[in-house]
Amino acid sequence: MAELLSLGEAQARVLERVQTLESERVAVPQAFGRVVAEDARSLVDLPPFASSAMDGFALRAADTPGRLPVVARIAAGVPAPRSLEAGEAMAIATGGVVPGGADAVIPIEVVVDHDNEVEVPAAVGQGDNIRPRAGDVAAGDTVVTQGARLHAAQIGALAAAGVEEVVCARRPRVAVLATGTELRRPGEPLGPGDVYEANGVLLASALAAAGAHVDVLPVVADDEAAHRAALEVGLLADVLVTSGGVSVGPHDLVRGLLRELGVEEVFWGVAVKPGKPAAFGVLGRTLVFGLPGNPVSSLVGCELFVRPAVRALQGDRQPGPVYHEGRLARAVRRNSQRDEFLRARVRMADDGVLLEPVTGQESHMIVRAAGADALVHAPRGDGELAAGERARYLPLA
Repeated sequence: MAELLSLGEAQARVLERVQTLESERVAVPQAFGRVVAEDARSLVDLPPFASSAMDGFALRAADTPGRLPVVARIAAGVPAPRSLEAGEAMAIATGGVVPGGADAVIPIEVVVDHDNEVEVPAAVGQGDNIRPRAGDVAAGDTVVTQGARLHAAQIGALAAAGVEEVVCARRPRVAVLATGTELRRPGEPLGPGDVYEANGVLLASALAAAGAHVDVLPVVADDEAAHRAALEVGLLADVLVTSGGVSVGPHDLVRGLLRELGVEEVFWGVAVKPGKPAAFGVLGRTLVFGLPGNPVSSLVGCELFVRPAVRALQGDRQPGPVYHEGRLARAVRRNSQRDEFLRARVRMADDGVLLEPVTGQESHMIVRAAGADALVHAPRGDGELAAGERARYLPLA
């Protein structure tokens, strides 16, 4: 293997080859998790009228303190019957339209309500408890900016602003292909040397959560013709992710066949553990990732390279990987040659996040990895990271 690329250089080379996918219009209720391709602007002032911030009485600040007749009662969603005159008050519900002539609302709990009169014990300031028109957003102002991924708060904001549809990059189509004669589907009997195939569903779950439409192709045995046929199908997608077959063994067929099929290999081999033999290439606009067959190596490669690419295809302005920070619960020995990603459990302590590396860090130990909810980044170097030292991590849950 040639000199290994650094982690940062490999990630940069992936993102350099990403071309954002074409956009489509998506109804706001169906847009959760999508990435906005154009600024979405409000159709209305919000609030669209001056409204009361609480249950109380609309009045003129100049008339306070004092005793005022209550000339009307305004429910939410019902306009005031007329403007307020000097020396009057109107009862008003939270969210009710503040009548013309009123410049303040006094809460119901600080006044004395005598049937059709209200006694205001102290002076009220102009604008008190009134939500001004367009105080949140004005018609034409941006609600969500290009490149933002829509979550619940943004969906609610768009609906409140009267936006019916948003322009989003379409979801990437991802094909996932696991290779290996020894692989069997869960539920099938295992013969000598067989193992259950886990990488396909692992990768599909991670990439669907990143916004992709995922097609898990049937597992292919270590046969050149079967590999070629499966790869040809996978290369029709926006992203092809293979698992296994990218090392240097006699049954590692993927890299050579991809070259024969016209894929330009951008890199093979990254200074990272686990996952050193990861490969990346392109065919036209199709991104091709070759991940190792060991399940944890596939998991790490997916988090470091594939998920960010899938998010970048959608125009996400922060495709990741996005690190969090915590403190190590125990010392960790560094690898002098490669950046290492250690499975760990996240525990909340009084002074923040505590990271506890799990026992059993070998790349085939996927069940041990299931007990972890973080990948702790130990940058390559000599010595160790001491207990209590700050460390970056990628959340797995």
